[in-house]
Amino acid sequence: MLLDITPIKNDVGSSLPFAVDLDLSRLEFGSCRAAAPVHASGAVRNTAGVFVLSGELTTTLHGACDRCAAEVARPVTMPLHAILAETISSEDGEEDPWLFLLNGNEADLEEIVQTTFVLSMPPQFLCREDCKGLCPRCGRDLNEGPCDCKPEPDPRFAVLKQLLQDEEE
Repeated sequence: MLLDITPIKNDVGSSLPFAVDLDLSRLEFGSCRAAAPVHASGAVRNTAGVFVLSGELTTTLHGACDRCAAEVARPVTMPLHAILAETISSEDGEEDPWLFLLNGNEADLEEIVQTTFVLSMPPQFLCREDCKGLCPRCGRDLNEGPCDCKPEPDPRFAVLKQLLQDEEE
C-alpha cells in the first residue's frame, strides 16, 4: 500500500494519519508467526521538510514457546518509527534501517511495516518471561513442578570424587 504525502509536502508542521492491515503470516521466526493481520496505524508529520512516520503495530503472535514447547497466542504491540526521505546520502556507507526512500510523493507502507515487524521481533518467543522450560533429561515441563531427576555432579569435581573413592579402598 502506498501512502501519498502530497497533502503535507509543503505544509511544515502538518500531519497525515494512516491505518493499514497487512497479512505477514508468510514470515516465520523459528516457531513464531503472526497468524492475525498486522494492524499499523499512526501519522506522518512534516517537520521542516523531514517526514517522520510514527505509530504502532499490533497483532497476535502464534507459535510454540522456545523453552517448554507449549502453544502460545500472545497479543503484541510494537512501536513504528521511520524517516521518509526523497534522497538518501550516507557519508560512511552504512544503511539506516529506519530510513526509507520516497518514490515521488509516495511511501511504501508495506515495506515500512514489514521491516519494522521483522526488526522488532523478540529474539525468543516465550509463553511467559519466567518460563522454566523442559528438563533436559526426562523432558518434564518444569513450569508444572520439579522433576524427579537427580542433579548431575559437576564434571570438574570428578577427580576429587575419584580421590575419595581411592582413599576409602
